[in-house]
Parts: sequence; C-alpha cells; structure tokens
Amino acid sequence: MDIDTKKKENGLTDVNQRLIEECLKAFRALREDDAQFDQLFQKIKLLYLSMEENEKEGLFRAVIEQIEVPRTEMEPYVDALMKCGQDDPQWPALLSEVRNRFYSPRLKLFQKISYSPGGLKFLLDFRGDLLTVQRYSKLDLRPLDSDIIFLFEMWFQEGFLYLEEITLDSAYNQIALIKESDMVHPMASIEEMGQRLGKDRRCFALYHRLLPQEPIVFIEVALTNGLARNVSEVMARAGGRREREKVDTAIFYSINNTQNGLAGLGLGKMLIGKVVDSLKKGNEKISNFSTLSPVPGYWQGYLKPLLEGKDDNFSLKHTDIMPLFSKKAVSKILERGDETTYDSDRFNAVLVSVLSDKTWVENDELRKSIKHPMEKIAYHYIAHEKNLQGKPLNPVASFHLGNGATVSQRNINFLANPSEKGLKESCGIMVNYIYTFNWLSQVRRSFRLFDRVEIKGLFR
Repeated sequence: MDIDTKKKENGLTDVNQRLIEECLKAFRALREDDAQFDQLFQKIKLLYLSMEENEKEGLFRAVIEQIEVPRTEMEPYVDALMKCGQDDPQWPALLSEVRNRFYSPRLKLFQKISYSPGGLKFLLDFRGDLLTVQRYSKLDLRPLDSDIIFLFEMWFQEGFLYLEEITLDSAYNQIALIKESDMVHPMASIEEMGQRLGKDRRCFALYHRLLPQEPIVFIEVALTNGLARNVSEVMARAGGRREREKVDTAIFYSINNTQNGLAGLGLGKMLIGKVVDSLKKGNEKISNFSTLSPVPGYWQGYLKPLLEGKDDNFSLKHTDIMPLFSKKAVSKILERGDETTYDSDRFNAVLVSVLSDKTWVENDELRKSIKHPMEKIAYHYIAHEKNLQGKPLNPVASFHLGNGATVSQRNINFLANPSEKGLKESCGIMVNYIYTFNWLSQVRRSFRLFDRVEIKGLFR
C-alpha cells in the first residue's frame, strides 16, 4: 500500500505525515550502535507529545510495518525449518538460531529507551495511548502491543516492585497524587484524603523502583464490622475505639490503576493479594475481605439500551424485563406514564422515563417496587453478560472475577450509592465482590515471587 493511500485511510495531511516520518526516522536512528541516544530520545519525546491521536495511530502503524524483520531474511530459515524434521539432531540448533536472529527489532528499540531517564514512563504512556487507539482503530496493533507487554512482564516483577502504605506521615506530594488519581470516588479536597487515612482506614500503593514518585496502582480500604453494603458506610469518618475492637472485615472500596499502559498485566491481583495477606497478619480478627464496587456502564451501556429494544448483543432481552416485576409493581410503573395496558414495550418505555429522572429515589413505593427486579437484572449483567472474548461485559466485574473473587445475587446492593454520579452510572447499585481464603492461598502460590517484596510503613 502506497503512502498516499495510507494517508487517506488515516485522514492524515502532508503535515501530519511529515511529523510521523520524522519521529519514525528518529526511532530508526536510535537502533544504530553509534546513535546519539539522549538527543534522539529527547527528539522522539518532543515529537510524540506533539501528536494528535490520529497521528499516533499513523506512527503505530509505521512502527509495526517498517521496524520489522524483512521477509527476505526470514525465508531461507523458514525453508530450512520446513525441511528439517523435529527428530533431526539439527532441529534444536536451527530453532535456536531462528529465535536469536529474528528477535523483534522493536523489542531492542524499546529496551534501549528504557535505559534512559524517563524511558520507562515514556513506554507506559506509549502503551496507554496504544490501548486507547486500539479501541476504535481498524488496524491490528497487537504486534506492537505484544512487544511492549513482553518487556513489561519482565520488568514488573520481583526486585522491581515495592508496596508502601500511604499514611498521614507520607510525603504530601504522594498523598496529593493519590487524591488526584482516585477516579472511583473522586475527592474535592486534600482534607478529604486525610479522612481516608484515619485509624479505621488504610491506603496501599504499589511502586516501581524506576518510578518512586508515581504509584502504579493503589487501593483504599475501610476496616468495618461486617460487610459494608453502601457507600455511606465506607465514606463515614473513622470510628472510635469500641468500634475498632469489633473490626472483622476489610472493604476494598477504591482501586485505581494510575498507569494505563499496565492494563491487563495482573498487578491489581498482586496488590490485592499482598494487602489481604498483610492486613490479616496485622489483625487476626479480620476474616472477611470484600470490595464495595461501582457498576460503571450499567445504565447507559446496558439497562437503558435493553429497555429500548437494542438487545442484539445481550443475552437478556427487552421482553424479559416486565416478567421480573410483580403485577402490582407493573401497575404502579405504568401509572407513572398514564398507561393502563400490560404491554412490554410500553412498560419498558415508562421505566426508561422513570429511571432517567433521578427523583425516583425519593418515592418510597416506587423504590420498593423496583428493588428486587433491579437487583436481578444487575446480577445478570455482572455474572452472565459476556463480551466477544467471553469475559464479563462489565469492566469492574471482569477485573474482580478474573482475579478470583466471587459474587452472588445477595451481593448486589440496591441504592448503595444514591449520589448523582451513582444514579447516572448504575441507578445507585453497587456490588460486593468476595475474596476468600482459598483465593488467598492460590494467590500466595501464584505470586510466591512476591513474598520478598519490600513493604514500608505497614502497621501503625
């Protein structure tokens, strides 16, 4: 495919293309043994930071297509492999030669970049952008992503990571950074962050030794008596001494990945596992570990389209909704729209209207009418609706269930977050994902390499 065709496909102008080609030229020059590394890397950073998303997409494509092993170099070895039987004594040596000779040139390039100050952070942002572009791009960007993942899986393991508890004695810039990075329960002030570091609260962050000033992922924990089922329980100020003596449960209520480039590498599982282990060692009375999690996308991305009949991609169908409600509840809802006919489409239309107006939470009778059906629908969404890869459609469910947590319908909490954000996001529903000790034992075995990770300031 010629350059003009590619430009047209990506919507690139000559100016865009020149920027991409200049950046690609610097990438290529960086591969040379006598390259002026620092100057070239700084040039790459400046050029890359000046790019818009469509230009970055063009660069990703160019890197995949032009920084690669030429086919002409591979053909003789591929032919030799095809002619050599696996039981031939030459097979192991030939296979080893192929592996060594055709090591991805992009890997070598990224390794060089990682050696420079700021190189790891650049690659994290680079992959974060790659994942963003991948969501809408028609291009197959997986070869580039695979190269970066290969390196990250080596770098983000034993010896490179350490766990640190964030306390009121932690550096102000670390407390402020976590305050600004909490996307689950955003904070309006630094004082609010201080409340989350009280005596019945914990905050842990995982760091990489090359990024000591910027946490990779962090988790906020509330220590409670029993399972917390609504946001007010975990957002309340820390309790007194008598309440603290009754603590038996750790609620993970906010987990945030601050580096989008590390998505999918399992660091959240590592963090939760280590925090569970550490909290148990610090307080033997803590025997229950759970989250209190939001359900992003439940209303706008699932229930509303479902009620509107846009259910082609869902296992639950719009005709399945009305039967979940009692006849009395159906009548009450239809009355809100001046409807009297028991018709599924009309019922769904009125329910969309009701749930779109946040004042429904102020009506006791209406809340009682929809509570159990809403819990059933939410549980179906979390536990049974899958994407094309067979993973839970809801991203938070995918994270926790993929990490080994369990969930049942009794873990669905109706109106657990009646705030404007909670209603808009999930009709106020929140979920407890349960982490069991059987899970903890499995994590200990899976991440045995993490047992020697350094923990700073763990207990007060």
